[in-house]
Amino acid sequence: MAEAIMNKKGFPTFTAYSAGSHPKGEVHPVALRQIEAAKLPTSGLRSKDWGEFAKPGAPELDFVFTVCDNAAKEVCPVWPGQPITAHWGVPDPAAKVGTPEQIQHAFLDAFTVLDRRISLLFALPLSSLDSLAIKKEVDRIGQQ
Repeated sequence: MAEAIMNKKGFPTFTAYSAGSHPKGEVHPVALRQIEAAKLPTSGLRSKDWGEFAKPGAPELDFVFTVCDNAAKEVCPVWPGQPITAHWGVPDPAAKVGTPEQIQHAFLDAFTVLDRRISLLFALPLSSLDSLAIKKEVDRIGQQ
């Protein structure tokens, strides 16, 4: 969901990619429905391992945000180019157990948090901040 939000709000300055430590092989259907409900494109979205972005020839990354709550406890790969990293913990909606309505609500909650944080990121005067100031601000956004 973050990839779709960021690609819409950050276009044409930013290109976002989403990946995980243990990809399931497909984008969760409820995530796709949530993205479509927000009128964001879903074409090209796919399940990816984050190792894909640590290999030679991968796109150069300026920022890396971990978003799932359990991702903060995992060892992340070393990212080429030393991008700014931050943890924006969000409960993993795919881990939600419950009725279809409860699961849909978990995805909506995650989408809303991600959308708000990405909007705050793009409200920063990124071109006038140094990398340390940007790191401080993205960490602050992740705590909201």
